[in-house]
Amino acid sequence: MKEVIHVLPDFVRQSFLALSPKIMNEVEEIRLRVNRPIEVRTHNNTYILKLGTSNLEFKEPDAQMMMSLLSQHSVYRLEEELKRGYITIPGGHRVGLAGRVIMEKGEVKGIRDISSYNIRVARQKSGVAASYLPHLHHKGGWCHTLLIGPPKSGKTTLLRDLAKEISMGTKSPSLPAKNVGIIDERSEIAGSVRGIPQHEFGVKVDILDACPKAEGLMMMIRSMSPEVIIVDEIGRKEDGDAIMEAVHAGVTIFASVHGGSLDDVKKRPTIAHLIDQGFFQRAIELNVQSKRGIVRKLTKVSTVRGVQ
Repeated sequence: MKEVIHVLPDFVRQSFLALSPKIMNEVEEIRLRVNRPIEVRTHNNTYILKLGTSNLEFKEPDAQMMMSLLSQHSVYRLEEELKRGYITIPGGHRVGLAGRVIMEKGEVKGIRDISSYNIRVARQKSGVAASYLPHLHHKGGWCHTLLIGPPKSGKTTLLRDLAKEISMGTKSPSLPAKNVGIIDERSEIAGSVRGIPQHEFGVKVDILDACPKAEGLMMMIRSMSPEVIIVDEIGRKEDGDAIMEAVHAGVTIFASVHGGSLDDVKKRPTIAHLIDQGFFQRAIELNVQSKRGIVRKLTKVSTVRGVQ
């Protein structure tokens, strides 16, 4: 948490550090809004930071100070991040931003007068994919796999650990380490800072950070010759087209999608087409209410391509 604590204004930092160790270990988000109380959220609870017995409020000068800390006193160095609406800091933590949007020729140029910050605490959970690995391969190779779950269900956490395990290889059954490419459009899987992943992976992982998925899939295939590609939150038609191209090129795909169940995502044209045509062979449905990364159901989706 030291990287998160470093970007908090002093008075917020002191109040935050006064929280119990149990809460500190479970923090998922810190939300700071100008002229509003400061919220600390865990998976199941929301806590309001206190100054004595009063709620601690975030003021406009505090928002300016926080941007100065995030930018290391040079907002211009964050020009590209401000266009995307979030900043990734060391440790892989992501700080979402809201405020006055600056437009130029119909496109977002950046965000100014930041009035809201949402710090999403990144926690790598190694080993969460281990028990599911035996179900995700067939005849010595990995199956094209779709991870399904609502927000905060642990899709990215599980994808991250799958990338690590696949790039390191498995002993039982014996599967060699694979070259893994990660298309990290929102800098969430690897949490890269200046192109360097902040999370731990195997030695055979390559990452395209802040790159649109459709373009990134083709770029990765052309430039890095991956055997497996990991991609988060697919849904657009161009994502589906790129996945079909990647599969035809002999690359195995692990992808995630928002949804409550396999039946839910089949109602989305792009996902339905990929499933109906047999491009995904396994589907993992993540539990909606339990802890992140808990699998509710694992389905063998397709036999179209000879996978049983």
